[in-house]
Amino acid sequence: MLNLLWILLGGYVAGILLPLCLPRQPKAQIITTTAPAIVATSAGVVLGLLGLTSSDPITGSLASTIPLLTFAIRIDPLAAFFVLTISLAGLAASIYAIGYMRHFDGRTSLPLLGALFNGFLCSMTVVVLADNGIFFLIAWELMSLLSYFLVVTEHENAEVRYAGLFYLIMTHVGTAFIILTFLIFFQEGGSFAFDAFRHPEQPLPESMRTIAFLIALIGFGTKAGIVPLHVWLPYAHPAAPSHVSALMSGVMIKTAIYALIRVYFDFLGGQFPWWWGFVVLVIGAVSALLGVMYALMEHDLKSLLAYHSVENIGIILLGIGAGMIFQTYGLKEFAALGLLAGLYHTINHAMFKALLFLGAGSLLYTTHTRNMEEYGGLLRRMPWTGACFLIGAVSIAALPPTNGFVSEWLVFQSLFLSFHIPDTFLKLILPLAAAMLALTGALALACFAKAFGISFLALPRSTHARHAKEVPIPMRVGMALLATICVALGLVPMVVVPLLDRVVAPFTGVSIEGHVLALDGWALATVDVEFSSLSPSILALLLTVLSVLGLGIVAAFGGLMRKRYYKTWGCGINLTPRMEYTATGFVQPIKRVFSSIYQPTVKLETEFLHESQYFAKRRRFEFHVEPVFQKYLYDPVLAFVTALAGRLRIIQAGSLHLYLAYIFVTLIVLLLFAV
Repeated sequence: MLNLLWILLGGYVAGILLPLCLPRQPKAQIITTTAPAIVATSAGVVLGLLGLTSSDPITGSLASTIPLLTFAIRIDPLAAFFVLTISLAGLAASIYAIGYMRHFDGRTSLPLLGALFNGFLCSMTVVVLADNGIFFLIAWELMSLLSYFLVVTEHENAEVRYAGLFYLIMTHVGTAFIILTFLIFFQEGGSFAFDAFRHPEQPLPESMRTIAFLIALIGFGTKAGIVPLHVWLPYAHPAAPSHVSALMSGVMIKTAIYALIRVYFDFLGGQFPWWWGFVVLVIGAVSALLGVMYALMEHDLKSLLAYHSVENIGIILLGIGAGMIFQTYGLKEFAALGLLAGLYHTINHAMFKALLFLGAGSLLYTTHTRNMEEYGGLLRRMPWTGACFLIGAVSIAALPPTNGFVSEWLVFQSLFLSFHIPDTFLKLILPLAAAMLALTGALALACFAKAFGISFLALPRSTHARHAKEVPIPMRVGMALLATICVALGLVPMVVVPLLDRVVAPFTGVSIEGHVLALDGWALATVDVEFSSLSPSILALLLTVLSVLGLGIVAAFGGLMRKRYYKTWGCGINLTPRMEYTATGFVQPIKRVFSSIYQPTVKLETEFLHESQYFAKRRRFEFHVEPVFQKYLYDPVLAFVTALAGRLRIIQAGSLHLYLAYIFVTLIVLLLFAV
């Protein structure tokens, strides 16, 4: 496995250096960027699979001259699972980039874009492999900085620069909390080695464990995009190039999920009070529901997808939170089921979200806009992209037999098992979370009915959409790879569950593979097969048979199907795109129902003809959803910090003597502490 690791790292390093050494030859620069990335990610896929099936963790280290820092890596099942997830999404994005990077020729430096892309993939992989706190923080910081530079690729745009700055500030606030978390573990372990975190010389006091839990949740939750720390996602993810957006939304935010599981179940030993799981569960439920609600109001396709990342992180946390609660009460098999459901949804979301972002990138590539109101009729012009986007939309809406359906079904089952918990309060809370998940699923279905219907069906609404063409073959291959994985992950849980069981078993102390897989692996059960069970494969077969049977009945009783072209009836006038359902009109009923949450602002201006006040010459309609968290949470904090900074300017007097005095006073204080 270490040989594979060297191939992986060598591929990424080659992808960083080779394009920078070439003269301006766009095709050669793209190939030297993407080919090493394809090699590296392919090695990562094999490394992840081998790590998941290995009996013992693989470790390796390289000493450094910097105190407390060791370049140590550890490939255990948890790390291997995330290496596999990162590499699968990275492989598809790298193939896609062969065609997509031409979009940036002449607009930005292709070698620099390619080098940053490889560095970003490499840093994410190292984050989940690192086995030393300082090494982890270095990789984490590299991941954040490289993703920032990728976000501001089109920095000539003021909105992109704002998105990048917002992301940079938020990610470093999160990093500060992560550093505090590791300092707490260092205080008791005496080392930044993760093994010292797992087995400290003195166990952490309960108060310090609680502090570690909370600040880890804030630190990693900022990167994951949990509510209310999600505000950077709708700015940063859409601003980045689409193959980078696919990685940021698909896998980068999952590194935070990796870290939370590592801290709670590994460093803290999976021992926690019930309210820890309750907090994670509530944050998950709120993130899932608010994420999809704000996604519904978006007409920028990439912003819509970014909000859905908030929703799906919430679904993942619902599974993990339920697992933590069951773990507290010693219900190990149910705890394993909740954790397994969360991890299953982690890889599923990585695949279908990366697919949807690549699909959105294809639309942007050919129409040069992200506004859904300017799409329409694209399925006829871009059938490959439309088919792949449809698979992604069906997956994220959790419709059978795709992967999203399977993992959300497992999350539902883990929540419904709450009647085994002795606490009455929690018996009520978990089904309530399931109800919120059900509402989230219904709204997600409506959202992607809008996204696909408005974008791909009916008539083109703009000149760009009217002249749209299918994207280059490499872009189609990248999307097709992810679409295939989405279907496969839904149809073969008998392959996925045993691999996930190897990740979960060390943390819960019990293997549930034999309980979750029923009917020789052809069905899924909730540990207890008598409670509920489901066979995705048989369900898919049944849906196929019913579809064929329906078509057969139509053919038998309706005669042979023949194509007949007629104009759609339009009350005697020709149909135009202006008569179509718009994205704004589609969500109008939902906006009215949840107006107390959206707090919408509607502005309608009408200019009448001079001849008569009864006939309008022009109407202008504006609709705006109140950014509640920014207005009531972040803006007051920003105003306070700005005011404080204004007062502290007095310290910066520009006097060298004063600065020397500061140094002297600081030295005295440090000496006093040393004594």
